[in-house]
Amino acid sequence: MPQSTQNRDFLLGGTLPVRRLGFGAMRLPTGTFHGPVRDPEVGLAVLRRAVELGVNHIDTAWFYRRGDVAANDLIRTALTPYADDLVIATKVGPILGDAGVPSGQAEPHQLRALVEDNLRTLGVDRLDLVYLRIGGMSPPGGESLAARFEVLAALREEGLIRHLGVSNIDAAQLAEAQAIAPVAAVQNAFHIHDRGDTDLIARCEESGIAFVPFFPLGGGHRPIDQGRLARVMARHDATAAQLALAWMLLLSPAMLAIPGTGSLDHLEENMSAQAIHLTQEDLDDLTQG
Repeated sequence: MPQSTQNRDFLLGGTLPVRRLGFGAMRLPTGTFHGPVRDPEVGLAVLRRAVELGVNHIDTAWFYRRGDVAANDLIRTALTPYADDLVIATKVGPILGDAGVPSGQAEPHQLRALVEDNLRTLGVDRLDLVYLRIGGMSPPGGESLAARFEVLAALREEGLIRHLGVSNIDAAQLAEAQAIAPVAAVQNAFHIHDRGDTDLIARCEESGIAFVPFFPLGGGHRPIDQGRLARVMARHDATAAQLALAWMLLLSPAMLAIPGTGSLDHLEENMSAQAIHLTQEDLDDLTQG
């Protein structure tokens, strides 16, 4: 019978203990990059409640913003002074276009300024984890990340960054980054019906690297098919989101889930996934097809 791994911590970079169910801040300013601005007071309440529920790993980015509402500003306002065990991960690489949405990639010489923007807006002297995000919304692969990752590695040596990660990459790009500096985390698209990175997750687990999926609940271009989860949803009286998170946390001890929401109700729902204990029968039903 499968054993629950939901409540175990992961040592990020071998030094920072983080709970494996965290929080993604992308949806705090707006539901989508093109959607309306959300009430910042709700965002502040969501962040404070997330920490009350045990979250100590928050994933953000300077470019998570819409109008005057920005995720980093909300995090700083809601949570400072930061708890000693709170780990904030951010990412650099995408740059905002004229429409205010990420529409290009930074050149190596632009990365220091992006890191400094995150330091300033989060109100910290050192960033716990910085991902180099490459490729925009294109599939991973097909370009070198070395020149950009070398810049972040140098900023790590300066003490501005504690740990480095890479996002939207394939196995070859992970190896390229590892040849430059230690990689603490990989952030790629993955969920229960988008399992293309299964082999990469195994590689991360073997190397002590966290795998942190974006769109863990089916955002982006590959939604979760709730019909395929209906039998297990009924068995556990659970939502599709809860089952998708419970399955993900059971898949690998290196998996750190960061579901994002701008809703207190959805936050409570997501965090309740930790109480679900899946059986082998459940796993067979969840992964069929």
